[in-house]
Amino acid sequence: MDSDGETALTHETAKLHIDACTDDAGTRELLSPVLRVSRGQKEAHDITKEFISAAQGLGTGQLVKDDYFTLFEAVGALEIMDPKMDSGYLAPGDTLGDDYDVLCELLPEEVVGIMDQLLCAEVAWHTGHHISQTLFSSLYIDRLLWPEPKTLDQACFQRDGTPPHDNQMLHLVLRAYCLALIKACDLVHRTIISETYYEEEDFVSNLYNRKLLPDVDLVDVDAILDRGIWLIESKKDLLSEGVREALTCRLSFRKLFLRAVAVDLASSKEDHRFVWETCSSVLPLLLDSSKHGVAVPASFSTKTQRRLASTVPPRPIIVNGLRDTYKYLKQFFLDGKDATGICECERGSEILTFISIFEFRKPQPSVYIRCYLSSLIYSKMRVQDEVSFTQLIFDDLAEVVLPADHLVDRANQEVEVPLDPRSQIARKMDTFVARVGQSYLDMLRAVNMNRSRMRRMLCHTVMDWENVQLDTEELDIELQEFTYEKPIPGQFPNAEDVWAFPLSSWAYYHKLHQMEWIVQLGFELQIYQCDELGGMYWYLQYLANIRLQHLQRIRTFTKRRASLIETPTREQTDALSRSFSFLTFSMIEASATQSFADALSCLYISLAHLSLVPSKPSPPYSTPQLRYSLRMRPFLPVSIPAVPSYEEFNALIDPFSIETSNTTPAQRSLNTERLHTLLESAELATKIARKEWDAVSKSSAETARCQGCEKEWRAKQKDVLRSVIVAGIAIAGVKKWVAQGTKRGKLVVEIEQSGYHDWWIVPKVKSV
Repeated sequence: MDSDGETALTHETAKLHIDACTDDAGTRELLSPVLRVSRGQKEAHDITKEFISAAQGLGTGQLVKDDYFTLFEAVGALEIMDPKMDSGYLAPGDTLGDDYDVLCELLPEEVVGIMDQLLCAEVAWHTGHHISQTLFSSLYIDRLLWPEPKTLDQACFQRDGTPPHDNQMLHLVLRAYCLALIKACDLVHRTIISETYYEEEDFVSNLYNRKLLPDVDLVDVDAILDRGIWLIESKKDLLSEGVREALTCRLSFRKLFLRAVAVDLASSKEDHRFVWETCSSVLPLLLDSSKHGVAVPASFSTKTQRRLASTVPPRPIIVNGLRDTYKYLKQFFLDGKDATGICECERGSEILTFISIFEFRKPQPSVYIRCYLSSLIYSKMRVQDEVSFTQLIFDDLAEVVLPADHLVDRANQEVEVPLDPRSQIARKMDTFVARVGQSYLDMLRAVNMNRSRMRRMLCHTVMDWENVQLDTEELDIELQEFTYEKPIPGQFPNAEDVWAFPLSSWAYYHKLHQMEWIVQLGFELQIYQCDELGGMYWYLQYLANIRLQHLQRIRTFTKRRASLIETPTREQTDALSRSFSFLTFSMIEASATQSFADALSCLYISLAHLSLVPSKPSPPYSTPQLRYSLRMRPFLPVSIPAVPSYEEFNALIDPFSIETSNTTPAQRSLNTERLHTLLESAELATKIARKEWDAVSKSSAETARCQGCEKEWRAKQKDVLRSVIVAGIAIAGVKKWVAQGTKRGKLVVEIEQSGYHDWWIVPKVKSV
């Protein structure tokens, strides 16, 4: 724009200047070089024409900005009068308040309908929706909670101090239901926020500056529910039998639900299980009696959101179907009952197995159930004093690497002589527990997350366990002075002596297990593309094979430790027996994992060579090296086992030479020979995997450390066994097709990532 244009523009914008007026004291106050506000009589001027005229002088991309009008204010101005952004916007003819009268007379059928609507809203909040779009959209809930009641008597629908109308269905029955619901939500909210969860990924904890009656005692709410049930029973002549049963069972359900979510950590497993089973038994009656209810949609409004401490406009109300709500509650109570099985687990391996099997179920337990499970786990350390945290780690050490060893003897803590080796051992072991304690807890917490978050957290815990392994190696060296350990001589001339390094071996075992979980969760979460399955199953068998070798090393030192005990006590015999049982089972399971992963790796590599693996077009800027580095990123910080280089990895998963028109017959014959070798290896590995997984599935609950979840654990092992059988059939089909040579027809391969088991993706092969 030229200088004349700029002068004209400046002249036009000057007309928009608002003159300052004289205040009461007769002084003039300048608020900014441009804007001055009058404190006296205000007079509005329409500046639309001047503004449009001035704007026409601006060129494309040109901006006139005042120094006192910030970017934040400019963006905020764009939201004004936008119904999606302006929290104070009201549509033409709309009002700020609601027309619905919460004190209006209600029919008993309408009370039943409102109760069902509130239950659906409660479940919607449980599943991760904002409470402002669910429970707080109820005008009845809003009236009870705002203004904030100081006592339970103030939490009523008649908040203006006038005596209530003679409407007992409203002021006693519906109020009792609403108060019990609010208190249940308070208990659920407190349980969730006291454990590890992820905001807006699992649950939205924001209450918008409202309180869910946290100071109200459960006994008082229970008494109000009893009064409501008594009132309904006293009106037998006025209520039909169906409506009366519907109201009674809903108030009874509220009493039971309160007992279920009021987690008494000191109560027994039987008490917990009985409450969940009783809640579940009421659900069919609730669903059958829902036909007697009449919904009152007007009792829910988005306008209640304007009274919340929120900066966003009202959002739509989330509506759950009644059948979906009862389906969710049925699974909710079943998960709650099964979660009590953790009370049967006393050792770290049992707890870890229980959590991993429990979280593997479909659909995955809700965030409240996962937090409830966490509270039961840690209550064993905090309340019941059945298993202290130090004892939990010591028991895990004794089971894996140190059975019947004085390093995990709690009697060392009682030695008071500072120079006594037992006192020195106790100090070193206290240092060990302090170092690994948080890492061990993080591992348990990671397994108790939703599946995506579990994999993400394991990627972080693996790096932490890498540091734990390095730190515990130093402790192992320091402890050798007090344990008088003798190494195993080297098997070859000039070979170094082999030391046990029990603490670092224990850390290495857990690190390897977590690395396997990361790869297996990648299959479950469908992270890997079809053309990557062969390589990732190869890496899984690589990790499983290293874990197997490490377990064999631990078993060697355990046998040596057992041979040094001349007359073992009963406790030492039991400890050694338990350790050998654990090591034997773990070795079979690791070998089974390695064999099956090896079989699938050989199968997918063969299919890729035959161009039968469906693959998507390579995205721009993507190379095999970059994709490999992306898949191996969680393991790059790990020093042992080291991640193979891309060249080593590619040579293992692609042993074939590229065939072109210039390929010699000898090269083609070599490729064919390699293909037959791969398929033979896959077939042999499948047979071995079938025997080993069958042995795993037939193990006792004590051997498999699956107390409390034996039924589900066996079902999962059977699913793996079915996957092995299907893989054997697919390998046989490919071998038969390849053997037909030039006479073979077309082979169709379908890769569905939803087979018998999510960790084992077996292709379907069909000859056409």
